[in-house]
Amino acid sequence: MDQIAWLWNYMKGKRALFICGIVLTCITAGIRVVNPMLGQRIIDDVVMKGNTSILIPLLSAMMAVQLGRLCLRYLMIVVMEKSSTGVMTDIRSEMYRMVQWQDFRFLSRFPTGNLMTRMTQDLEMIRHSAAWISYNIADAVVLFASTFIFYMFINWRLALCLVAVTPFILFISRRFVLRIRPRFRLLRQKLTDLGTAVTENIDGNRVVKAFAREDREIEHFEKFNSDYRNTSCENALITAKYQPLLEIASQSLMVIMLAVGGIFLIRGWITPGEYMAFSSLTWALSAPMWMLGPLLADLERFSASAKMIREVTEAPKGISDMSGAVELTERPAGKIEFRDIKLSINGVSILEDLSFTAEAGSTIGILGSTGAGKTSLINILERFYEPDWGSILLDGEDIRRYTLSSLRRQIGLAMQDVFLFSDSVKGNISYGNTELDEETIIKRASHADADNFIRMMSDGYETLIGERGVGISGGQRQRIALARALAVRPAILILDDTTSAVDSETEQYIQDQLKSLDFPCTKIIIAQRISSFRGADLILVMDKGRIIERGTHLQLIEAKGFYFNIWKLQYNAGIEALDCGVSLQQTAGRQ
Repeated sequence: MDQIAWLWNYMKGKRALFICGIVLTCITAGIRVVNPMLGQRIIDDVVMKGNTSILIPLLSAMMAVQLGRLCLRYLMIVVMEKSSTGVMTDIRSEMYRMVQWQDFRFLSRFPTGNLMTRMTQDLEMIRHSAAWISYNIADAVVLFASTFIFYMFINWRLALCLVAVTPFILFISRRFVLRIRPRFRLLRQKLTDLGTAVTENIDGNRVVKAFAREDREIEHFEKFNSDYRNTSCENALITAKYQPLLEIASQSLMVIMLAVGGIFLIRGWITPGEYMAFSSLTWALSAPMWMLGPLLADLERFSASAKMIREVTEAPKGISDMSGAVELTERPAGKIEFRDIKLSINGVSILEDLSFTAEAGSTIGILGSTGAGKTSLINILERFYEPDWGSILLDGEDIRRYTLSSLRRQIGLAMQDVFLFSDSVKGNISYGNTELDEETIIKRASHADADNFIRMMSDGYETLIGERGVGISGGQRQRIALARALAVRPAILILDDTTSAVDSETEQYIQDQLKSLDFPCTKIIIAQRISSFRGADLILVMDKGRIIERGTHLQLIEAKGFYFNIWKLQYNAGIEALDCGVSLQQTAGRQ
């Protein structure tokens, strides 16, 4: 009932259409008893009594009833399909909106394949339920009720004999529901696992081929495929076990009708026309009983799918605008201040007591080993995560004071793991600002040293890039991503290992271009190569979520700590230079 109430809530604006469809269903089901009533009169009045004057009117009425029922049924199908499709569209839109506004914690709970299965197959089950299950239930209930009332009107004793098997059918149905309900939920989970395995394999296809692991992935897929098949077959066996019992019970009505109805006819308790009416409507009692098993199975499938969808639509909303948040309408100067930031994810401490200040227009370099928390630092600046403690200030104001969209529009982000859309090069660069003119797009591409190789492509800036940037090199993808970040003229530019896939000459060119941008911005550069930020105003060295060293390049070299050791490894300098009598400052300057 909870799932039905949930679906009803999503029918706002379509409830009238849906109710109209149900009403039409009830009318078409009730009309079915009219022709047997007319047939009874033909037998009793025309055949038995010879009153032929009413034959043509009765036959005409029967044809008109049948034609009217077919017309109403066609209208009912149109109405039910329109309402169910509308509901499915609304739920899918709501799911998509929820996913768009969720944070990274939510996305870690629901892999891509999982969400895709929910937004396709589960939603199709919802549409099927809103259109056809509801129709079949209404049709079966009204047909059974109208037939029983008609039977009671003709001969209540025979009617009670025919419905005597109903308690037995209800008992079987109850046992069937208790057995099949957990099985459908398990089947739904197996389908989700299968979808996740397929999506991961497609996303990682290049890795699979690079390591020649096709056979292993096929074997891995077959495991999930077999699990789904086995669970599906087990469910089918359970249904096959109970369905014959329901069919036997429903078909027993024909036996009862022949035996008991024959006795009633022989003894004169019913007329031949009434016997014909009873016989012609026996299916109207048996069909709903026979359909009870499949309908209950479909209802359990609906319940399982609705539960999966509700996990998404009713998930606590992730990071959102705080009450009273305002639009960041004016371009900020770009001063950033981290105050006592603490962050943990799934109970694991990521950042601890992190504090630093980046002056407006300055360049901040961040260095650290893998897992030191460098990317997490920019994730909380973008508000992909919320810190457990502390605050981040932009020009002296807490960033939570601003709406998410207006804050993020002021931040340009380019990451090492580049994602490019299946669009043209121009479309990817102008993704953050679709109103950019071609001249500006070319300028930003030139700043990222991308203009030359873009012009060499088959269609230049109109060249379509394959999904995820397939067809171009890693360095080219990074440069397009950098051009995309620069295209929005951000007040804060974040480069997360953006030049890791380019050569030293290209990296130096990009650095020179970043120093001469035609708009002011604060730059945060995360990199493993010291050459990426050696001239930064402030360099932070991170380890295990903490800042263990900070200062300029020369200051950190003189401190002879972690940074100094990394510098030695990368440049094969340091101690040897000092032993040769060269000052540390001069050595650092040459590097």
